[in-house]
Amino acid sequence: MLNFLSCRENGTLDPLALVRAETTRRTFSLELSKEQDVKRIHASGANSLDLDPAESRYLLSGGADGVIAVYDTHNLSGTPSSTAEAVCTVGRSHRHVHKYSVETVRWYPHDTGLFTSSSMDKTLKVWDTNALLPAEVFQFEGTVYSHAMSPVAKKHCLIAVATMTSIVTLCDLKSGSSTHILKGHRAAVKCARWSPRNPYLLATGSQDNKVLLWDVRSAKSSLMSLDQHNGELATSTAAVNTAHNGHVNGLCFTPEGLHLLSFGTDHRLRLWDTATGRNTLVNYGKICNDSKKSVQFTVSRGSSPDVVFVPDDSSIAMFDVFGGTSLHRLVGHYNYVQCCVFNPDTQELYSGGSDSNILVWVPDL
Repeated sequence: MLNFLSCRENGTLDPLALVRAETTRRTFSLELSKEQDVKRIHASGANSLDLDPAESRYLLSGGADGVIAVYDTHNLSGTPSSTAEAVCTVGRSHRHVHKYSVETVRWYPHDTGLFTSSSMDKTLKVWDTNALLPAEVFQFEGTVYSHAMSPVAKKHCLIAVATMTSIVTLCDLKSGSSTHILKGHRAAVKCARWSPRNPYLLATGSQDNKVLLWDVRSAKSSLMSLDQHNGELATSTAAVNTAHNGHVNGLCFTPEGLHLLSFGTDHRLRLWDTATGRNTLVNYGKICNDSKKSVQFTVSRGSSPDVVFVPDDSSIAMFDVFGGTSLHRLVGHYNYVQCCVFNPDTQELYSGGSDSNILVWVPDL
């Protein structure tokens, strides 16, 4: 620490070097918190989590029981030990509760006044957080597996919705209607993610083993289909021009938006260059993925190297994003881990699983 401060004072070191070093140390030393926990609300599995982008304070969760909860993660007790209580819940007695399992929950990217939820009941609901009532409800023909909103868009308010059909639907928050559809997949679409760099770039993963990149300004066809063999002759015709040899049910962009991570039921995690669409061929080894749902994984911010947190059976595997090296394994859940979300301000990780628990992973201080 003293060496960092001395070098910074002399001008021989980047002022942000200390921040990067401490962020890296905290990210690499995560362990299950002995003093912080999240109150158990869901009667069955926690399927999806999201931390509000405005303050990184309010944690949103959606469960297999159809319940939605909002937790305040800030410790205001004045003591080291704390339990994140539910600020509000959409419980089974709520007249607008989802009939079946909530598959995805997302905060509105710019404030906590709105959040969205999608469910097995074939609906996407836009909620007014203060009134805890749906401001808009979108109906679909098939089960909704996942949905996403662009974190950087200023000229559109589109929600990309992945459903049991092979079509990706774009719903407009401003008009309250489904503006247009994206046709390209040949089977159910399991996941969708917007680029944090380009407000019009969308990635989708499907049961047809493909990952497609779209420019939503042109809905006629996708920009490209990612090929795990980079155009080289594949060993089998079935694997030609597919991103995985199994269903693609997880996608995540790196924080700068230059790379995309995809996760498939072939138990493989792949890293793609979003500019060229090429497979970078980083080998992360085998990662268990037998989920029939969308799997939510995440990437750290500010550390060097970047770290990806991936559900691996009942644990969370940590890998160097660009090196593929296995760094650590977070063990604490009693059943399959379904989702995890990273807090870039405190370097804490929240994870939800089929055991109905939401666990807090904190840096070892």
